[in-house]
Amino acid sequence: MIQVQPFDRLGRFQNDWLNARYHFSFGQYRDRTRQGVGGLLVWNDDEIAPGRGFEPHGHKDMEIITFVREGAITHRDNLGNEGRTQAGDVQVMHAGTGIIHAEMNLEATPTRLFQIWIHPRQAGVTPGWGTRQFPKTGSTGLTALADGRAGADGNALPLHADAAVLAATIGAGQTIHHHFGPGRVGYLVASTGTVTVNGIQVGTRDGVTITNETDISATSPDGAELVLVDVAG
Repeated sequence: MIQVQPFDRLGRFQNDWLNARYHFSFGQYRDRTRQGVGGLLVWNDDEIAPGRGFEPHGHKDMEIITFVREGAITHRDNLGNEGRTQAGDVQVMHAGTGIIHAEMNLEATPTRLFQIWIHPRQAGVTPGWGTRQFPKTGSTGLTALADGRAGADGNALPLHADAAVLAATIGAGQTIHHHFGPGRVGYLVASTGTVTVNGIQVGTRDGVTITNETDISATSPDGAELVLVDVAG
């Protein structure tokens, strides 16, 4: 089953520095029909003003993945990790037994990103953080950026979750395919461009819930960038 949640029907939050859309219930936005997909609990679409961001705060027992769409985000945490993740790249934070971190836009322009929370396979793992570049050339399909599935090839950032975050840049008229194993579900967003997923039209930044599907095909008429979470249902 392919279900599309249009971008203009996502949850909303806005203040003087953050303009956010929520694919699932988060913060003060509550929708009992939008509680996540399998182990995927949060998918936030954030725009952060220059020089602003999320001041130090804590998390525990969550895998938090940030995919930067435009600009860059600078991470600092109480473990001594610090790094800048720029557009098209991804960072993973293992909250585990507890971590305090800040995520700031130190750029001169707004930063736009997806923040994705996935429930870990077990509580109490060692907290940590890492970042990697998204290979922007040479790929003809989805590339695993973060992967905790059995058999992960080790090129992606590790996840303490039975899930993978994958991305692809596809050209005009190009089709990519993805196979879901037994008991797995997915959630897909076109961060740029439009696509059809198994023949169903999907707009830019719409959310696509994928359940009870073995295979999907995504085709873009004009080119698109796709982010997909494949997760245990």
